[in-house]
Amino acid sequence: MPIRRRKRREAEHAARGPSPAGTPAPLPAPVQDEWPLKEPTLPQAPVQAPPGAEPPATAAQASADTAASPPMHVREARDRLALAVQELEVSPVPPSLHTAPMTTPAVPGAGALEGGAPGPEAEAAAPASAPPQPLAPTGPPEAATAEEARTARVAPGELPDVPTRLALYRSMTEMRQFEKRAYDLFLQGLVKGTSHLGLGQEAISAAFGQAMRLDDYTFATYRGHNHTLARGVQMTPVMGELMGRACGLMAGKGGSMHLTSAEHNMLGSYAIIGAHLTIANGAAWSALYRGTEQVAVCFFGDGTTNIGAFHEALNLAAIWKLPVVFVCENNLYMEYTPISAVTAVEHPAADRAAAYGLAPIVVDGNDVVAVYEVAQAVLARARRGEGPSLVEAKTYRHGGHSRADPGKYRPDDELAAWMARDPLVSYRERLLAAGTDAAELDGIDAEVAAEVDRATEEAKASPPSDAGLILQDVWADGGSTWRN
Repeated sequence: MPIRRRKRREAEHAARGPSPAGTPAPLPAPVQDEWPLKEPTLPQAPVQAPPGAEPPATAAQASADTAASPPMHVREARDRLALAVQELEVSPVPPSLHTAPMTTPAVPGAGALEGGAPGPEAEAAAPASAPPQPLAPTGPPEAATAEEARTARVAPGELPDVPTRLALYRSMTEMRQFEKRAYDLFLQGLVKGTSHLGLGQEAISAAFGQAMRLDDYTFATYRGHNHTLARGVQMTPVMGELMGRACGLMAGKGGSMHLTSAEHNMLGSYAIIGAHLTIANGAAWSALYRGTEQVAVCFFGDGTTNIGAFHEALNLAAIWKLPVVFVCENNLYMEYTPISAVTAVEHPAADRAAAYGLAPIVVDGNDVVAVYEVAQAVLARARRGEGPSLVEAKTYRHGGHSRADPGKYRPDDELAAWMARDPLVSYRERLLAAGTDAAELDGIDAEVAAEVDRATEEAKASPPSDAGLILQDVWADGGSTWRN
């Protein structure tokens, strides 16, 4: 921010005086012990001093004064952020979060490719010197709140408690039936524009949606229907948004690729590849500064791992120990191109984790229980102030990249093998084997089908979006009339 503008804002802030809520919190003092985060030690040849002379200062001693404080541009950025936060009257970050050590996450179920056991791909991706170790499973505390019970930890490889396992099944069923209906409506010409379906990828969004706190943040890609439903958004506004109707989540202005609900902390579906990773960092920094223990969870596809913003976001999140979880939904194809054809490593996300001091976490993205275990572990790690995590969930989309893509470039045997591992069908079979009554699951199926039918009819009955809304929400001051 230019100095003159900053001085003007400081003067305006001083003139306003304290708000009715009280005097804003004082600016936080710089945390000196964060800088430098880690000083590399390089071997140097000893320097012989002349007889009687003082030994020469080492490089570390010579730079001690400058290393004690952050660089000037970082100090200026902190001052600007602190001023903005002071104007919003929020509390500074607790000192304990500034000094929380960054450790390698120990994740139960990490690399669980079959039945929750670490698979060979995870073993190959993990550093030989310090492989991740599983956490000891812990149950919910006594007299747990409803929120704590909803996100209670489970032992690796075991089904969670009955309410949670049924909630996961219902969530996946809602996503599956909703997107099937969206596909049918697209073929009827009722869904405007294109759409990117997550059929086959429901286990990832359902598991994280169940493990997250209600005040956690979600950031998704243009393939965001499932993630929106996972945060508790009702079907009618989502269906209406796809159809460009007034009842839509954004009054029909955003469509399939831009679903957003601030009320549910679903902070956007982003069409620009990789753009939302840095925005998720901003939300995580806000939570860290306010000391709320909220976590930002950012979902992206495998193609994003070859975008510069992916590496920039991970690096900054690791340096600042941000409470953010990056989840790569690796469905093997970056639009029409196999990710393996353009990436030098086997696991495009996990194999790059070590570059940022993170553990390589690979999980079977078609196993909702395995993903749920990993989600609980990485979310808990972020809340403890231990920094970000990077999860690579291997999955497969049942259809093409979008509704305009028949997906003929995928080998038939590959498609058949993945379709046989349908996450919803597999989970239903697992529930039945564990003793769940088939009639109970059939009842959930019927309830969801009725909900989809109701949302479809309500969206159809809603009028198209009013053209007068086109300039609404474009300018922060409410409109463009005065500009013209």
